[in-house]
Amino acid sequence: MRRFLAVSAAVLAGFGILTTSGSAKPASADSPNAVPAAEHAVNGWVGTWAAAPAAAVANTPDGYPGFSIRNVVHTSAGGGRTRVHLSNAFGAAPLTFGHVTIAVQATGPDAVPGTLRSLTFGGAPSVVVPAGAEALSDPADVRIPADANLLVTTYVPTKSGPVTYHPAASQTSYFTRAGDFAGSESGTPYTEQTSVWHYVSGVDVQGGAEASVVTLGDSITDGVGSVAGANHRWPDYLADRLHGRFGVLNEGISANRLLLDVPGSGAGQNALSRFDRDVLSVGGVRTLIVLEGINDIQQDPHQTDPNAITSAYRQLVTQAHARGIRVLGGTLTPFKGWQVYDATLEATRTAVNTFIRTSGVFDGVVDFDAAVRDPADPLRMLPAYDSGDHLHPGDAGYARMAAAVRLDRL
Repeated sequence: MRRFLAVSAAVLAGFGILTTSGSAKPASADSPNAVPAAEHAVNGWVGTWAAAPAAAVANTPDGYPGFSIRNVVHTSAGGGRTRVHLSNAFGAAPLTFGHVTIAVQATGPDAVPGTLRSLTFGGAPSVVVPAGAEALSDPADVRIPADANLLVTTYVPTKSGPVTYHPAASQTSYFTRAGDFAGSESGTPYTEQTSVWHYVSGVDVQGGAEASVVTLGDSITDGVGSVAGANHRWPDYLADRLHGRFGVLNEGISANRLLLDVPGSGAGQNALSRFDRDVLSVGGVRTLIVLEGINDIQQDPHQTDPNAITSAYRQLVTQAHARGIRVLGGTLTPFKGWQVYDATLEATRTAVNTFIRTSGVFDGVVDFDAAVRDPADPLRMLPAYDSGDHLHPGDAGYARMAAAVRLDRL
């Protein structure tokens, strides 16, 4: 099943989005197998925002030559310097970024005067990114506030092949086809809008937060069902609770699965395939929160063997522990009333949640299921927390999920 996002004008055909969720009880004690968490970010660099590259935009064989795309992203932590990650993960040819800038957003595509900086790459104003690779900019001296919107603008001068993007941004960004306006503080040239993020995959800051928390998941982590532009995904609410002490990086991809890819969709690579890029290679990570597996259960083909899902969890934890990253397991939230719900799928979800709560594989448990279920019908989400489709929470549900995270476990 798929939901289609509207991507403005004739830019691209938005890709499908689905999600996941699960089952119940309060957070468990720390696992005896816990490893010491990484204590310090390298040179003080911590991620403040991230979006996992999910796919290539359909029907973009030439890319977007001559486009300036002004991506609007939201910070979790602040700092005195910043750098940007750009992705060509799903490209088929080298991609040239001719001009890249970062600024604090005023309103719409307008930058706060005096905050716009042109980024360099090894001291050069442009960079060529091979197919499948990413680029990291040099540091730029600009004060980045916590809990603020930034404008990350890319100008691509030449044909590049398929464009890497993240479909479920729940945020309006801006673009122009008229050439290089990356350096414009004014948003006047940006006459078109898009509801996805192109190219940009991360923003780091230095001189603020202690470390970062990565949230790995599907559309429930991606924020499907929340009010667009409000930054009401559950990782956003978690960042609000942390007040900039930690960066919170949202590595959710709508319709993503633990074990299988969804060919021809915007659902991204399976979680095990993308784990190195989206979690292990992210700087300054102290803690990982995993909320993934409901799509394996409810999407076709249905995974009804809980052991296949729990085996994937074990592997994620093993790889994270090898990097000194602490891992919290999130129970799968209820989905009774969703289109494909039945007793067999529910039994699988229940078994998976029992494993998360009792196996001791995770360093701690975040019981999202218990947080949002209906006490009168525990297999269903409480109506006040439900976006209306019985799978994705709404804003109140996402706030409740964030409140279920014990901050002392981070």
